[in-house]
Formats: sequence, C-alpha cells, structure tokens
Amino acid sequence: MRRLDVDTDYLQRVLLRLLNTPSPTGMTDVIVHVVCEELEALGIPYELTRRGAIRANLSGTRYSPDRAIIGHIDTLGAIVKRLKDNGRVSMAMIGHWSARFAEGARCTLYCDDGKTFRGTILPLKASGHVYNEEIDTQPSCWENLEVRIDEVCHSLKDLQSLGINVGDHVSIDAAPEITANGFINSRHLDDKAGVAAILAAAKAVKDEGVELPVDCHLLFTISEEVGVGASHVLHGDVAEMVSVDNGTIAPLQNTSEYGATITMQDMSGPFDWHLTRRLIDICRKFGIEHTRDVFRYYRSDAASALEAGNDIRTALVCFAVDGSHGWERTHIRSLEAVARLLSLYMQSDPSFKRDRKAIGPKADFPKQQMQYDTGAE
Repeated sequence: MRRLDVDTDYLQRVLLRLLNTPSPTGMTDVIVHVVCEELEALGIPYELTRRGAIRANLSGTRYSPDRAIIGHIDTLGAIVKRLKDNGRVSMAMIGHWSARFAEGARCTLYCDDGKTFRGTILPLKASGHVYNEEIDTQPSCWENLEVRIDEVCHSLKDLQSLGINVGDHVSIDAAPEITANGFINSRHLDDKAGVAAILAAAKAVKDEGVELPVDCHLLFTISEEVGVGASHVLHGDVAEMVSVDNGTIAPLQNTSEYGATITMQDMSGPFDWHLTRRLIDICRKFGIEHTRDVFRYYRSDAASALEAGNDIRTALVCFAVDGSHGWERTHIRSLEAVARLLSLYMQSDPSFKRDRKAIGPKADFPKQQMQYDTGAE
C-alpha cells in the first residue's frame, strides 16, 4: 500500500454537482446518470440494476474474493399527501427526518408530464402578525406543515388545474455553501459527501495507475433512506464491504469532526471485528486522523446487505456531519481523510484467504486474541 494524493478540487466539484441534483428516494434517475457520467470520465466500467443502483468495478489482479465500497445517492424528501382547499398541499416525509427541519425550506414539486413548481414549506400558523404567540406553541409535526406554491393558486380547483396530484414528489433544496476555511454547509450531505469521497478515492487509484490485489466494486444505492439499501446490488463473490455514510457530531458521540470515524456498532449490531480493525490499522499506519464511535439510532447499507442474506464482513466508515438529517455541516478535511482511507483500503490484501468461498474449512479462519480468567488453578 502507498499513500495517494486525493484531488480535493475534484472532490468539491463532484460534491457540489451531486448536491445540486435533487434525488429524494423514488426519484433518483437523474442522479444515477450524473454518477454514471463521473464514472465514465474516470474510465471506470459499470452496470445498473433494473431500478438504477450502480455497480462499478476497479479491476484487481484477482477477481475473487472481491470487495465492495458502498454509498447511497438517494436523499430525504417528501411526497404530496393531500390537496387542500386553500390551494396548498400537505406532505408525508420520505425517509425519516423531523418536520422542524422542513420548516422554511425551499422546495420543488415534480408532477406528471414533466411539470415542476417551486414553493416553500411553512407551518400552518406562519405569521406572527396573525397568530402572535401561537406560532411558537404550535407543535412541530408533518401534519402542521404545508407547501405554499409559487403560482396563482388559492383553491383545490386551482391545484387540480395546475396538474398537481397526491403522490407528487417534493425535493428539498440543498443550498450548499463552502466557506474559505473548509466548512461545507448543505442539506443532503448524507450521503452525497460520502459518494464524492468514494469517487475521489477511485480517481486517486486511477490517476496513479495502482495495481489492486483484488477487484473492488464501487456500489451506489438508490433507496438507503427507506431501509432497502444494498439488499439488491451485491453478488456472491463479495466477501467484505465497507459502507460510507455520515457520522454524528453531538456531545455524547465520539465522531471525528476533521477526520474519519470507524463505527464499531450501530442499531443493527456490531460491525465485523477484523475488517473494522483492519481499517483502524490503516489509519494508524498512515497517520490518518480518526476516531471510533457507536451509534444508537442509525443504520446503513451494511444492515440491509446482511438482512438480505449476504454472508459478508461489513464495516462502516464515516465522515463528520453536525446536524444530521437537518441543517447539515461537514469539513473538507473529514472528506479528505475518508477518501485517503478508502484509497489505501482498496490497495490492501483481502482480510482472509478462506473468504474466497462462502463455506470452507477451519484453515485460515481467524481467531480473536482474547484471554479468559476462568478462576481455575
């Protein structure tokens, strides 16, 4: 393994392109094309599932047992639930996020026949001049939100005339901003920042002409935010998979705000002991800033892969996000650290030779280094 240069300008440029491409779960066709174009520009072959999940491949000296690095390109969003008599629409959320972070958001409604309408998500009681202190006492929930559409629209009939229907998708503006000192503020950093880091790592490998020891699949899923994730894009040769997603900055968490975070467990259970520590060892050896963390209310593509019956080793590498699923912020140093770690992991040997086969003998099966005090003399 050798340290590779990560093209930070490319990372930022791709991230902005992804953030400015709306892709709530269920409406991901356009961003699939965007990611495919980036793969084509890097000279990385790929194929698509029926619904558009992407499986790209960086060839190694051996094709099996191969590995995968995975991120998701779908985001949170909303869907029209009801057309209202006042010419506005109520919504249901896509994915799991709090209504308090939807309040005030600019958005786009996507209707049949390619029609789109701009609007703003507002609480039902939005004016202090009308409702006084009631604007502060109204509960924050999706039932108390509506979309004010930027059209001459004041009745149910007006909505129907515009061609707005129940079930129309609503995307939330990302509104990205990168400051001079490296902070990136935007919605939907989860997981477009992770996807940008994966692509930047792949570019580093391609630019340097590095020979990988085994095939490495780059997987991009389209329904992680609703729990489906990697359940439909893997194949049987994959022995180990690293999921890339956001880590959470909070007082009781241990996520590295300016480095990579290796997740030891999320709500689906512990990640693979050996693969996780392989990543930690790479960070230590190459001086990559990192921490370990445990997430209580969190799941990733790795969980859906295991739940679908895949017998693979999984790990989770995170970039930092403050205000996850809300007003999100990360730092370019964290994305660089993740990209560097991934570029080194791609160069590492498979964790165990026996993983080439799903079922095999005990030879080369790992043994955790533990000492037990049984109390015996």
